Amino acid sequence: MAGMPVLGNSVGAGELREGNDYASNRSSSSGSRRGSSPPRGLEHEVDVNCHRPDLTNSLPSRPRPTSYERDYREVPTVATLSGSNVVTHTAPSYEEQRASPALLARHAGGTPGGRSARDDGYCSAGSTPRAIDHKSTKSSVVTLSCYKKEPKTQIEEEVYYSESSKRVRGNSVAKTDANDGRETWGTGADFLLSIIGFAVDLANVWRFPYLCYRNGGGAFLIPYTLMLIFGAVPLFYMELILGQYNRQGPITLWKICPLFKGVGFCAVMVAFYVSFYYNVIIGWAFYFLVSSARSELPWLHCDNSWNTEQCWDAAKSNGTNKTDVLYQGPLSHFTPASEFFHRAVLEMQNSEGLNDLGLPKWQLTICLGLVYITLYLSLFKGVKSSGKVVWMTATMPYVVLSILLARGLLLPGATRGIAYYLNPELTRLKDTQVWVDAAVQIFYSVGAGFGVHLSYASYNTFHNNCYRDCLVTTLVNCFTSFFSGFVIFTYLGFMSHKQGVPISSVATEGPGLVFQVYPEAVATLPGASLWAMLFFFMLIMLGLDSGMGGLECVITGLLDEARACGAGWLRREHFTLFVVCVSFCVACINVTPGGIYMFHLLDTYAAGISLLCSALFEAVAVSWFYGLKRFSDDVEEMLGFRPGLYWRICWKFVSPVFIIGVVVFGLLYQQPLQYQHYTYPQWAVVLGWGLACSSILMIPVVAIYKFVTTPGTCRQRIACCISPESEHEAIRGGAPVTRFTWQHWLYV
Repeated sequence: MAGMPVLGNSVGAGELREGNDYASNRSSSSGSRRGSSPPRGLEHEVDVNCHRPDLTNSLPSRPRPTSYERDYREVPTVATLSGSNVVTHTAPSYEEQRASPALLARHAGGTPGGRSARDDGYCSAGSTPRAIDHKSTKSSVVTLSCYKKEPKTQIEEEVYYSESSKRVRGNSVAKTDANDGRETWGTGADFLLSIIGFAVDLANVWRFPYLCYRNGGGAFLIPYTLMLIFGAVPLFYMELILGQYNRQGPITLWKICPLFKGVGFCAVMVAFYVSFYYNVIIGWAFYFLVSSARSELPWLHCDNSWNTEQCWDAAKSNGTNKTDVLYQGPLSHFTPASEFFHRAVLEMQNSEGLNDLGLPKWQLTICLGLVYITLYLSLFKGVKSSGKVVWMTATMPYVVLSILLARGLLLPGATRGIAYYLNPELTRLKDTQVWVDAAVQIFYSVGAGFGVHLSYASYNTFHNNCYRDCLVTTLVNCFTSFFSGFVIFTYLGFMSHKQGVPISSVATEGPGLVFQVYPEAVATLPGASLWAMLFFFMLIMLGLDSGMGGLECVITGLLDEARACGAGWLRREHFTLFVVCVSFCVACINVTPGGIYMFHLLDTYAAGISLLCSALFEAVAVSWFYGLKRFSDDVEEMLGFRPGLYWRICWKFVSPVFIIGVVVFGLLYQQPLQYQHYTYPQWAVVLGWGLACSSILMIPVVAIYKFVTTPGTCRQRIACCISPESEHEAIRGGAPVTRFTWQHWLYV
């Protein structure tokens, strides 16, 4: 059988009934010579020199037979040679072999589901049974198989095994997904919407449109598409395969290559760090949503208690403004929307910098608490609960975006904004920074390296079509980025037209776009409160499913590892509460008057170089150390087809080079750490790099720990560290190490 170990090949007994008479005669004859008669209790008598059976009757159907299986139909009896004796027994069913390909190997000397007999040397299958020694470490295995075509005999000699190490190939618990106790998604759509919800986040709305405008409009789509095809998508697909096949979290998964277990810890730490500041954005959106529920938006005029004399009210004539400073567009720090965000919401005027954070603002703390309560209620029951929440959080943004686009297209100047958005400037493709921006944007947008997709996929059924899910999610993600650009630039074009300023004065990215520019754009529209509430509701939906994904990675990764270490008593509800509470307590730092400075620090260092390193070592570990051949076998077993040459080349060469390029350019073109006019002190930069290195260093630290604590000689330690744990006993028993061969490293 294709993909099955030689120890598990089988010989059919149920199909040999025509040869039973012949076998009985031989048994009787041999029995008289030996002075013994064959026992009558045996239901199956097998002649090891079997004739070609009659296989005209149809065999039981089984899922997705390979071409080899279609030509050769095996029947379920196994004969094993141990010393001078042949033991026969009924083989496990196809489903049992599928669940554990080494099942036959484990019981090659026993009688699982059948009767064993000692062959007396005269082709008798009915001689007196004899106990077989299971503890031998070196033996020969003879597999005799009868097929519809010509009989075929395979002999494998010098096989090293012990009772605890007979399973060489099937290292994954995925093959027993029906009995491993791990929960699964309610439907395949729950999983698909969950990974779409994580991939499609706030960056699709506040970053991609601006990058497209700044880097040549429609021409930016060329490097964006190339980076998507050859860089991000292969890594995304790899994570889905790893999670679904092994059915383990991002830490426990690395039984496939213990040397790189630190990659899992790195991914979990990055996801946890991101939750400290990402969920604060959702809290800001809650605050704006509540503030929008009034007849007049609070950022419409400059006559509020938080406004300064430098505030510029664009609705008034120059003579009625308090300041003579010329209007510089909504990105100026003197517009009503800007002062509302910085002075009313963040209260930055009460802090001098990172060394003067102050106490958390109670209104923002309540909003942040509501975010974490929502996250806990969505996660504490696992994917059964979060899978239902994403039906709203992943779909509602598209409804709101469509409504906002329909309204925006009716505004004057909307077509001008769209023209600026898409106007192609092919000359910009000569600029290296354009390609770097495209690579960074698509990499972070897809979400590879966080371990979130891996965690989500670990709750899939074994044969779920994750290849289809990968392609659908990628297309939806790119469409959302492109579509949201139309929505944003219709309103930016309207602002540019109304205020008589160039579009460069209103186009920006990040929180400045969604909390300053867009609120000012809708403030003067009829029914402004409705449009503002719709927009901030959309931001909350976009943020929640991404926040759920990040915490799910932390919970799944740590909980699986704790249970693997013996903490089976740990309940998910309690552990989820602990993780959510810790994240909330740290996030409260960002809702202090000086919290915006800590927010910007975390945003810069928490998921920058460290995330890229996580994805890089993951790609290297799987494609080089675990092995592309082994990985392709996993895909074929799970999906029924092997990955094509494009995927294998990308996994082994293109994607690692892609990540290395992004890391190098990121290090070469470091920008000084600054927020508005505040320049961070040197100790803050050191703190930021310390935060980034704390997750990166988990990779070498855990690798050293694994090497030191692995028993055996130096050669055995190296072999065990780069081989799946299921092969360790065989390696210590002297079995050949496949990862010490050129064939393993050169396979593509």
